[in-house]
Amino acid sequence: MEFSHNDEELARQPIGYWSWAAHKAAVGHIRAALAEHDLTQPRWWVLAQVAGSRAGRTRAEVTAVLEGYLDVGAALQPEIDTVLDRGWIALGDDGRLVVTEEGGALFERVARLQQELRARIHDGIPDEEYVRTLKVLQRMIHNVGGKAWHH
Repeated sequence: MEFSHNDEELARQPIGYWSWAAHKAAVGHIRAALAEHDLTQPRWWVLAQVAGSRAGRTRAEVTAVLEGYLDVGAALQPEIDTVLDRGWIALGDDGRLVVTEEGGALFERVARLQQELRARIHDGIPDEEYVRTLKVLQRMIHNVGGKAWHH
């Protein structure tokens, strides 16, 4: 791979641009792949939260886990409704959201897809280098008073 700048020039590059460019490229790649399965990221997150719990989850539990993901916040309730409307999850007798057979099958397919997407995004990047990069980003976030936490 050829880099855009030499090391000295890269050291002077703005983090805002490069973090935005990485986000745009990676998230765009993921969103395009999810769209082929009629999923948005928030719909996938909802499905994964419900499918990942044997007892199901309440709306409040799903919301509590996901509300900080890429600023989805208040927009999460319509996404939960869409996942319900598509029949991928259902409301159980106890009021908990549970995955349906169709939703479980979709979850399995897309979970495999997520592994493939991660492998492509991480191609040629050793775990040690990835961890070092995340620690640097977390430090930068901390340095400006931001929150550097992801569930």
